[in-house]
Amino acid sequence: MPVQQAAVVGAGSWGTALAKLLSDKGYRISLWGHRQEHVDEIIANRENLTYLSGFKLTDNLTATTDLAAAVSGQPVVLMVVPSHGYREVFRRLLPHLSDNTYVISAVKGIENDTLMTMDQVMEDELARISVPPTLHLGVLAGPSFAKEVAAGVPTAVTVAARTREEALFCQQLFNTPLFRVYASTDLIGMELSGALKNPIAIGAGICDGLGYGTNTRAALITRGLAEITRLGVKMGAQPLTFSGLAGMGDLVLTCTGDLSRNRQVGLKLGQGQNIKQIVAEMEMVAEGVKTTKSAWNLARRAGVEMPILEQVYRVIYEDMDCGEAVKTLLARSLKEEIEF
Repeated sequence: MPVQQAAVVGAGSWGTALAKLLSDKGYRISLWGHRQEHVDEIIANRENLTYLSGFKLTDNLTATTDLAAAVSGQPVVLMVVPSHGYREVFRRLLPHLSDNTYVISAVKGIENDTLMTMDQVMEDELARISVPPTLHLGVLAGPSFAKEVAAGVPTAVTVAARTREEALFCQQLFNTPLFRVYASTDLIGMELSGALKNPIAIGAGICDGLGYGTNTRAALITRGLAEITRLGVKMGAQPLTFSGLAGMGDLVLTCTGDLSRNRQVGLKLGQGQNIKQIVAEMEMVAEGVKTTKSAWNLARRAGVEMPILEQVYRVIYEDMDCGEAVKTLLARSLKEEIEF
C-alpha cells in the first residue's frame, strides 16, 4: 500500500532522527512526545533543542502530546520509546489503531519483569484483547547513531517482519539514497542483537576507562558477539543474523563510537564513578543499564553462559570493582574458541 503519512511515538534523539528521515522523504509525520514543554519547544523552534539540536524539521512534521490523535488513522506507527515504558505506551495507543496498521519497533531493549523483547510485548498486549486489530509488526535495527542519521551520513540498517512481503514493505518505507535498508524475517535475532549489544558496549567502555588498549577492546567485542549469538540461537534466532548489521554492525558501532551512551556509561564506571551518579547526570537513557539486568536473567533462564555480561551485571548491580571483573574474566578455565 502506498504510504504518505506515519506516526513516530517518542520524541527523543532517535525518534526525532527517524521522524526527520521520513518527513524529509516527503511523508506527513505526527511526532508524539510525553512532555508538553518539550513538544512546545519543537513546535516553536522547528527543532528538537533538548535531544537533537542543530537539525531543522520540515513543515510536514507536527508534534503533539495527544497520543490518540498522533496514531489514529495512521498506516504506520513507529515505536521509539524506552523499553521500560514501551508496554504502557503501546497499551494506551492500541485502541486507536486500525486493522492492517504497521507497528515497527526501533527500540533496543528487553523488558525487565517479563524478559520479553518489544515485539513479544506487543504480541502479549494483543493477546489480552478479545478482538484485537490485525497488525503487521516489525523491527528496525542496525548501526545508526541518531545524530549521524539526522545529518545525512550514509547509513545501513535492517528491518525485519514475520513475512517477506511485510519486510519488503518496511524496507521501501525507510530506504533513502543515504539510508540503505536491508530486509529480514528474523525478528527475534534482530531484537536480541539490538538489546544485548548495549551491555557489551558498557563492558567495552569499562575497559577503555581502565586504560586498556585496542587489543582488549577487539577481544571483548569478538567474545561479546559470541555470547550474544549463543543466547540468540538458543532462543530460535538465525545464526547469520548476528554477523549482520543488527548484530556485528551495531555491536562494533556501540562499543567504539564516541556518541554511544552505553560506552560512555562504561567509561565512567572504569574511571571509578558510581552507577547511580552516572545515570543521574545523563539527559538521555542508556538502555544498556536496565538491559544488563534483564539480559542476565534471560541468560540464566535459558541456561546460556555469558561471562562478559555476568561481569558487567556485577559491576552495575553488585558494586564489583571493574579491575576485579576483568581479572575474573581472564582467570576463567581455558576453552576452545569454536565449540563443535
